[in-house]
Amino acid sequence: MTTAELLALYDRYERRGAAYPDYERNESARTIRMTSLDGGHNFVIWSALNAATADDAISAEQDFYSSYKNGFEWKLYSHDQPANLKELLAARGFSIGEDEAVMVLELDSLPEALRRAPAVEVRKALDEITQADYAAVNKATWPDDDGHWVAAVLKTIRNQPERMSAYVAYIDGLPVCAARIDFPEHSPFASIWGGATLEAYRKQGAYTAVLAARAQEAVQRGYKFLTIDASPMSRPIAEKYGFRLLAVSNPCDWKPGQ
Repeated sequence: MTTAELLALYDRYERRGAAYPDYERNESARTIRMTSLDGGHNFVIWSALNAATADDAISAEQDFYSSYKNGFEWKLYSHDQPANLKELLAARGFSIGEDEAVMVLELDSLPEALRRAPAVEVRKALDEITQADYAAVNKATWPDDDGHWVAAVLKTIRNQPERMSAYVAYIDGLPVCAARIDFPEHSPFASIWGGATLEAYRKQGAYTAVLAARAQEAVQRGYKFLTIDASPMSRPIAEKYGFRLLAVSNPCDWKPGQ
């Protein structure tokens, strides 16, 4: 498929058709917002705007989330309209996050390196020990994070294992890398997230091992595509294994009073 065709599919299923556990979906003609039911991260996942409607749409989202202490994220994509939407958000008080590469791999062409058994030991987080290891690696990697999203991941893999899986890689018996994969219903895209690796164990194959484990599960479950929002650190690894760039995204965060 061409990149344009893949991007159109991505927008259709992963943005306009998005749904998440423990989130309320609100759809209007201009935006689709996802509001956490347990006080977590809120976000706008899709918008259809132009120069005439953008300001009013931004105001509407800010008004909606004005009573939410943690505000919300406007997940901006490089092909979103109007072309100056990033500047409009910044002018309205949004903090613009770093670029993230939205990339996709067609799973029918999964490279041999991701088909093989991982060279580093990988365990699926199915019990209390591996789930505690998953949380510990993320805490060590992001010590300032409040842990809310990790708790949400663990809740989902316990209660809805058909929707999400988490993996931990071990070196010399120590948990050194943790990552998850999301399996949305009614979508051909599985998506991978996380990839937290302890600094002392980077470039030793742990990230690639959990990448392979997640790709193989996606194939087993019948998904056609694997997506990642890659950081600058992860992007070269994803490119190495055949992921293609679809778009660049930016987390644009807003809180009341800022």
